Amino acid sequence: MSIIEVKQVSKHFGEKVALDKVTLSIPEGKIFGLLGPNGAGKSTLIRIINRITLATEGEVLFQGHPITAEDVAHIGYLPEERGLYRKMKVGDQAMYLAQLRGMSSREAAYELKQWFVRFGIQDWWNKKVEELSKGMAQKVQFITTVVHKPSLMILDEPFSGFDPVNADLIRKEILRLKDEGATIILSTHNMESVEELCDEIALLNKAKLVITGGTDDIRHRFGEDNVEIEYTEDYVRKTEVVSREKASARLTELIEGGIRINAYRELVPRMNDIFIKLVTEGEDQ
Repeated sequence: MSIIEVKQVSKHFGEKVALDKVTLSIPEGKIFGLLGPNGAGKSTLIRIINRITLATEGEVLFQGHPITAEDVAHIGYLPEERGLYRKMKVGDQAMYLAQLRGMSSREAAYELKQWFVRFGIQDWWNKKVEELSKGMAQKVQFITTVVHKPSLMILDEPFSGFDPVNADLIRKEILRLKDEGATIILSTHNMESVEELCDEIALLNKAKLVITGGTDDIRHRFGEDNVEIEYTEDYVRKTEVVSREKASARLTELIEGGIRINAYRELVPRMNDIFIKLVTEGEDQ
C-alpha cells in the first residue's frame, strides 16, 4: 500500500517550471530516496507534500485521499534549512515544538527525555541553543522532527553537518524508525546512504521524473551483466571479469585445473555512477 501518491504534479513559478507532470508512489513502511541535482525539483515536491505550497496541476494523495491540513499532522519534516530559536533553552525549544505537533506537555517531556538520553545529550536541556554547535543543534532538530511518532517522516539532507560517528547514529535511528513502521522520505546527495538505507528511489532532473523503482532493481537494470571471479594461481591472487553467460564455463575450467576460487561476485554499478549517468545524459538533451 502507498502512503503517498503523487499524480501528474506540476508547479510553475511564473514562467519557470519547477515540476513537470511528476507521478510517483511512496510505499508504506519503506525508506524512499528522493534524489536529484540541485534545482531538480526535490524541495518543491517536498513542500507540496507538506502543503507548504500548492501544486499548479495534479494532486497528492495521502493514504488514498487528497492530502489535507489534518494529514500534515502525521508528517514529521526536517528541512534542509535548519532553524531553532537561538536564545531559547534547548529543553524549552524542544517542548514548544513537540506541543506544536499535538503532544501534551507530559507526553512531550517524557518522550523528549527518552530521546535525549538515547542521543547522549541529556546535559543539554538547560543550555541555550546558541551554545550548541551546528551538529549538536541538528541532533535536537532531528529529535523534534520525529518525537511525535509521525507515520511519514521527510528528512532533507539529514546527515549534513555530522561527523561520521553521529551520521552513523542517525542512520541507525532511521532504520529503527522504519522497523517500528514509519515511512521515511530521504532526500540526500549521499549515494552511499541511499544504497545502505533506501528500499526504493525516485530521481528528478530538470523538473521531470527520470526513473523510479527498487534500489536493487535499478542497480541491476544498469549493470552490464558481468561477474568477477577472484582466484589464486601459483600463489598469486588474480581477478577476471567475464560475462554471466560465460561464467559457468570459466569456473569449471579453473576448478578442473586445480585452481582455488576465492570469490565470485556479481558486478552491479553503484548508485553514484547511475546518478551521474542519468543526470549528465539529461544535460545533453
